Amino acid sequence: MIGLSHSRNSFIAKLYEINWLLIALIFLVGIVGVIMIFAATDGVWSRGASQHFIRLVICGVFMLGIALLDTKVWYSFAYPVYAIALILLIGVEFYGVSVNGSQRWLDLKLLRLQPSEIMKLAIVLALARYFHDLPKWRVSRVSGLFGALFFIIIPMGLILRQPDLGTTLLVGATGVTIIFLAGVSWRIILSALGTGVIAIPLFFRFGLKEYQRARIRTFLDPSIDPTGASYHITQSKIALGSGGVSGKGFMNGTQRQLEYVPENRTDFIFTVIGEEFGLIGSLMTMGLYFAVIALCAWLSYQCKHVFSRLMILGITTTFILYIFINLGMVMGLVPVVGVPLPLISYGGTVIMTVMFGFGLILSAHLHRQNDLPKSHV
Repeated sequence: MIGLSHSRNSFIAKLYEINWLLIALIFLVGIVGVIMIFAATDGVWSRGASQHFIRLVICGVFMLGIALLDTKVWYSFAYPVYAIALILLIGVEFYGVSVNGSQRWLDLKLLRLQPSEIMKLAIVLALARYFHDLPKWRVSRVSGLFGALFFIIIPMGLILRQPDLGTTLLVGATGVTIIFLAGVSWRIILSALGTGVIAIPLFFRFGLKEYQRARIRTFLDPSIDPTGASYHITQSKIALGSGGVSGKGFMNGTQRQLEYVPENRTDFIFTVIGEEFGLIGSLMTMGLYFAVIALCAWLSYQCKHVFSRLMILGITTTFILYIFINLGMVMGLVPVVGVPLPLISYGGTVIMTVMFGFGLILSAHLHRQNDLPKSHV
């Protein structure tokens, strides 16, 4: 009886210590998504808004469950999760479902799963454990860097074959950021940047498919194909600009009503925010995102272990890249690559991945003082 009481008190204490401000901000952004999906679907609750709300609630419960688990669990599962994500990516090669010319999903009957979204978290867990176990003096050695690059390059190659350039770049950028945060020397960073600049023309010529090269060309010069490849960017800019400072009002967006902007409940949902709520609504949305990012960065610096710090910063980096690429794409600042706006765009696998990631962040902060094992690499 005493043990049961102690367990209950421990559980309540953990719930009390969870960072509820982060949870509140996450749900606030998610509710913005529900409202904007409702607007994007002409006020039909069953065309996405209800599903988004249900997913937000269900994933929120799982997020709390993940947060309550000790960080030791995630340290132990880091490599197995990466291995499972890699197997699922390989499975896409043979059993993947094609949608709009891209083979990115696995049909598991009960749900359609996008393994590349799972890999965004798996790469963070694997690299966080790798650098936690790696002696500090080996971080900038060739042997240490080779191991980290091994984790990054294989999933990038598999995702690029789907093809999914946006997720490929996101996984790669997240991995490279974690390597940088782990403390690699500036000499290696500058050498890698130089090599990357030289490799860009070769990657453009031999690493991309023709439609991907067309997107980049039309991004650089939208007048090349205004009714074809650059249509998304052109209409997106028109919708954002037409909102002005204060917007046209909720459900009053004419560009949305006339369906000029494709995918306006998924990748281009920010155009609905910009048109109906204007510059003010757009800046408020960005402000919410900034608050989430700033809070996550603050939580990371309270952790004493390399694994916890890198896990939080890696997941936060992925979240930032989601936002940066999506907003840049919608504003015509980067090519169209098909990256959703986290917690706001409609999509089941994406919201599940993002909420799982925040659960890991909450877990790392909640158990920040606990001891972690250290295996030698």
